[in-house]
Amino acid sequence: MFTLPELEAAALLVHRHFPATPQFNWPLLSARAGCEVWVKHENHTPTGAFKVRGGLTFFDTLKSRGVISATRGNHGQSLAYAGSRAGIPVTIVVPEGNSLEKNASMRALGAELIERGRDFDVARQYAQQLAAERGLDFAPSFAPALVMGVATYALELFRAAPPLDTLYVPIGLGSGICGCIMARDLLGLSTEIVGVQSTGADAYAQSFAAGRVIETEAANTLADGMATRVPDPKALEMILQGAARIVTVTDDEVRDAVRAYWTDTHNLAEGAGAAGFAALMQEREKLRGKRVAAILSGGNIDLPLFRDWVMA
Repeated sequence: MFTLPELEAAALLVHRHFPATPQFNWPLLSARAGCEVWVKHENHTPTGAFKVRGGLTFFDTLKSRGVISATRGNHGQSLAYAGSRAGIPVTIVVPEGNSLEKNASMRALGAELIERGRDFDVARQYAQQLAAERGLDFAPSFAPALVMGVATYALELFRAAPPLDTLYVPIGLGSGICGCIMARDLLGLSTEIVGVQSTGADAYAQSFAAGRVIETEAANTLADGMATRVPDPKALEMILQGAARIVTVTDDEVRDAVRAYWTDTHNLAEGAGAAGFAALMQEREKLRGKRVAAILSGGNIDLPLFRDWVMA
C-alpha cells in the first residue's frame, strides 16, 4: 500500500499541523493489568482522535470542488479539519440521532451536516448518492491515503516505546488496525496486533473467523466508533493477513476501561477509544510478564454517557 519512506513523509506532513502524540507507560494501569502497559494517546490530537491524521494526508494532493462522506463523528471531524485547511468544502452525512456534541464539532470545523438513516451504513449509502447528484468526491472511511495517514501514529509508537509484545487496536472500518499492521511490517517488527470489536457490532470478528466478508443486521453498541455492520473487503484482507485475532468486548467492559483510564491516568476516553484496554484486561492472564500497548484512539465521549459510565 505504501513504503516506509512514504510513511515517514506522511508523518512529516502530519507533524506540520501538530506534534507527535505521547505514549506513556502508566504504573497504575500496569498494576491493574498485571503487565507493562503502554498507551498511545490519540486523544491528544486537534480533533481528539486519530482520524485527523488520515484527513490531512487525504487532502494533501486532492484537487476537488467539494468532498462528501459519512461518519459517526471522528472521521467527519478529520475531514472538516483538513478540508478547511485545504480550502475544500466538506459535507458530512451522519445517522439520525447521532452525537449532538460530535455534530456540533463538525459544524464548528466548517462542515455542512446532513442527518439521514438509522445507522452509519445507511448514512454512507446516502452520502454516495449525494456525491453523484452534486458532483462531489466521496471520501471513504477506508482508503490508502487515509491508512497511510493514521499509520503515522503507529510509526511514532513503535519508534518511541520499547519493543512491544502485543498491541490492541479498536476496529471501526479498519484504517487504524491496517495502519498498525503496515507500520509494524515496514519496520520489520514481530509485535502481535490484536483487533477489538464490540460484542454488539462484531461484523469484522465474524468475518475474520469465516475468512470472508460477513455483514450483520445491526450494530448495537454505545461505543459508536465501532458501530459498523459492513466490513470493507480490502481492510478485511489486510486484517486476515496481519492480525493475530479479534477480541470482542461488551459495553460494560468498555465502561470499565473508560473508568480505568480516568482514574489511573486522568485521561478521558470515548467508548471505542477505551476498547483496546478493555480487550487487554480481558486477556490479562495470558499477558503476565509481557510488554503490551493499547491505542487510546479518541476522547470524544458525550457528556451524558460520561456521567453514566464514569460519574455514576
